[in-house]
Amino acid sequence: MRISILQHTPNEGPGAIYTWAHEHGHEITIYHPYQFGILPEADSVDMLILLGGPMSPNDDLAWITAERVLIQTMLNMDKPMFGVCYGAQQITKTLGYPVTKAAAKEVGWAPVYRQSTIIPDLPKQLTALHWHEEQFAIPDEDHWLFSSDLVRNQGFVMNHRVIGLQFHLEPLPDDVRTIVANDAQYTQENKLHQTPQQILAYRVPSENQIVINRLLDYITE
Repeated sequence: MRISILQHTPNEGPGAIYTWAHEHGHEITIYHPYQFGILPEADSVDMLILLGGPMSPNDDLAWITAERVLIQTMLNMDKPMFGVCYGAQQITKTLGYPVTKAAAKEVGWAPVYRQSTIIPDLPKQLTALHWHEEQFAIPDEDHWLFSSDLVRNQGFVMNHRVIGLQFHLEPLPDDVRTIVANDAQYTQENKLHQTPQQILAYRVPSENQIVINRLLDYITE
């Protein structure tokens, strides 16, 4: 399978997604549209993954608009997509739903709770890394996948082909260190009240790799 990954900042890489892809023998190409303004052609992509970033889907930038054209084409072609944080917001914006300021800025480790059993064998609760202050709005709760204590709509699944998560399951320990090293100031004034040191001290749950594997398997099976 040919997987194209849209990475939107140097310090938020694929992490556990790489692990899953390599275990399955998939081919990965990473694009950096915020820097180079280049996106793949949909015909050359079997699966699209959109990672997080500091920008907003509401920003008036040509490459952000071009991304949504690509997302719409992928939707029309019924190809699998997986979005994380900003990436999930881009998908929901393409679907016509709003992306707005969240009621609470979430930065740090916190639980999320399963809202649907449509994907088998997901735990009722898991601990994920949060790094956001915006949120997407999917009004149909039948599509909701996860929720948190501070932001109700934390994940969605649609048509067996599209999953978006507001939180991060993909960071491995080195990825967490990279995020904190380059973006520690973002932890200020957040509702989880975690310092960079506390975030670094938390051990990445091993089940997060298992869960992300199940999510990616679901949309590609």
